[in-house]
Amino acid sequence: MSFAPVLRDLPGRLSPAVREFQRLMEPEVDLEKLASRAQRLTRQYFGRTMRLFAPLYLSNECVNICQYCGFSRNNPILRLTLTVDQVEAEARHLAAEGFRSVLLVAGEHPKFVSGTYLAECVRRLRRFLPSVALEVGPLEVGDYEPLVAAGAEGLVVYQETYDPALYAELHTAGPKKDFWWRLDCAERAYRAGFRRIGIGALFGLGPWRGEALALAAHVDYLMRRCWRASVTVSMPRLRPAAGEFQPRAMLSDRDFTRLVCALRVAFPQVGIVLSTRESERIRDGLAGLGVTMMSAGSATEPGGYTGAGRDGLHRTERGKAVPVIVSEGEFATEQFEISDERSAAEVAERLRQLGLDPVWKDWDAGLGGKGC
Repeated sequence: MSFAPVLRDLPGRLSPAVREFQRLMEPEVDLEKLASRAQRLTRQYFGRTMRLFAPLYLSNECVNICQYCGFSRNNPILRLTLTVDQVEAEARHLAAEGFRSVLLVAGEHPKFVSGTYLAECVRRLRRFLPSVALEVGPLEVGDYEPLVAAGAEGLVVYQETYDPALYAELHTAGPKKDFWWRLDCAERAYRAGFRRIGIGALFGLGPWRGEALALAAHVDYLMRRCWRASVTVSMPRLRPAAGEFQPRAMLSDRDFTRLVCALRVAFPQVGIVLSTRESERIRDGLAGLGVTMMSAGSATEPGGYTGAGRDGLHRTERGKAVPVIVSEGEFATEQFEISDERSAAEVAERLRQLGLDPVWKDWDAGLGGKGC
């Protein structure tokens, strides 16, 4: 079971749902009518709810060199890995703001972010948070299983680009270089028992129409093959970050809106995620048209919510931590700049004004078993 043969055959082998998505992406299709249809389907399948979550960055250490990422190994940034106690302090701050769902994010560095560390973070947070998901470097099925046993309910992994040649150009060192290993990550996560699987492409790396078609095909494949888990999809657009990588292909706001609406119409049951990479205007506009999950009040650096761990700031040289003198007000370097800087409370209030119901927790562990 692998998505690789499907990707290699694109666009020659398209399911009816993906063909419909491809048709809806054509500029001749009236966008207003498409948006209206997307809104109706969103309300039919998800009601007027919007699930809110917060990313919690554990570490910005990374062994990979990725040209577009602020955490890339060759960027001389201030780095930090939180202790489990510091992770809990960050999570309790988010819980006090109302969050009951967090996404633990970390760069890929086995020395700083091990499987046992991740499992302990999950166990600690599950004491007071019902929903903990992970966005970390790809692992084997056997390495994922202890994380599921610890209480992790979801795994998010972005392919970044579905073009193998472009992927090789952008990822020049580290385990992330292996395109096909990363591509199969979602299926390994499913076999390990994660109940929610998130995928996505980073728009701005290559021609967006090809990326969108491959992403839709991947969504279709996972919904049919990994049917015991729910599938979510995200379409982040590049934001400024350390390294100053410039987008190579722009995705306009209008085309971005069409992409969200086409995904909703072609795949009515898929969860669509929108992050604080996008502006207030875009997030407010898409909230009722197809998006079902939003991050809010986000920080994209470890310790970003409470300042936890600031005394451990350092740089890494040849894999070793090098202490630095930190100036007043300096913190760990963020992965990227956010665009929507509203607090979680402000986002929730705006959603209510738009006629939507912000949901901080939308499932209970007692309602289903492993892999359901």
